[in-house]
Amino acid sequence: MSANLDLVRSIYANWERGDFRSVDWADPEIEFAFGDGPDPESWTGLDGMAEGWRAFQSTWEDFRADPTDYRELDDERVLVLVHFIGRAKASGMDLAQMQTEQANLLQIRDGKVTRLVLYWDRDRAFVDLGLTPEGERR
Repeated sequence: MSANLDLVRSIYANWERGDFRSVDWADPEIEFAFGDGPDPESWTGLDGMAEGWRAFQSTWEDFRADPTDYRELDDERVLVLVHFIGRAKASGMDLAQMQTEQANLLQIRDGKVTRLVLYWDRDRAFVDLGLTPEGERR
């Protein structure tokens, strides 16, 4: 297993428990983005990531990420296939009941995540990355 994959698995070990506090894995100038969904947007730096994450988290109760597969795309990028779990505060919508499939892209350089893109629609991530659902290049 590569060092990048080890790093990503350690991040998700916390996220599976709903613990999003640690940022020691993030580059100080990280790009954090929602690649699609209701509010596609991006932020830069640790403060920007915290701002974007707080805004996102404020709409959910008991939010966590449940990874189902880790795919090393190359020497710098890991795609994590994931199910988001949580309940919308305003509507009560339960993500687990929706059976949706998400993906997160992590780009890593020198042991730090330099870019994190969250996708609500896994297929959109595949298209953006030029991949088929099986992970093959288009």
